[in-house]
Amino acid sequence: MIHLHHARGSRSFRVLWLLEELGLPYALTEYDFTDGSLRSPEHLARSPAGKVPALEIDGGTIFESGAIVQVLTEREGRLAPKPGEAERTAFLEWLHFAETQAICLQNLNIQHNFIRPEAARSIPTMKLETKRLVVTARALERRLTGRDHLLDGGFSAADCMFGFNVRSLGYFLPRGDYPAIFAWWERMQARPACARAIEREGGEMFDRDFFEIPDA
Repeated sequence: MIHLHHARGSRSFRVLWLLEELGLPYALTEYDFTDGSLRSPEHLARSPAGKVPALEIDGGTIFESGAIVQVLTEREGRLAPKPGEAERTAFLEWLHFAETQAICLQNLNIQHNFIRPEAARSIPTMKLETKRLVVTARALERRLTGRDHLLDGGFSAADCMFGFNVRSLGYFLPRGDYPAIFAWWERMQARPACARAIEREGGEMFDRDFFEIPDA
């Protein structure tokens, strides 16, 4: 049995969506960022940084979402160009660019939601990470303009890697500035596997529609 260790609103959504796309049966254990469960000895044995996702599969455990996605596509022989095929390089570039963008999203999420008290939050950090996020969003917007998917060959696991990102992106950048990105996300949500993953996760993480940078 494949066993995904997951937290709502995290990078592990990438793997949850991909498992649904691949039609693989799996067990799901969910964690809360605030209750210390990700720091338990049991979980640290699976994921040394105490993060999700971690995936138990074929008698072993894999951590890091990009690695898990690559292993799953190679194991199943689907949803990724094979080595030597035309779009293999583009697939790997966008697979890993998703993490470049996700770091900006993570830092903004920490600043807006997790640092307590609010007076300890850094407005300069929020501004800097927002600027960095804009750079990555513009690159993704250019890539998706005139394309239905990240790869010319169609839907791939690279699209799954951006599921977590784009679900978070609209909380920190105006959606109207990135029409191609959010049109892509509408198409992705219409995929049955993506809809199942969203339903299984149980909804959005944030309690507001948009996070403004506070006045200094």
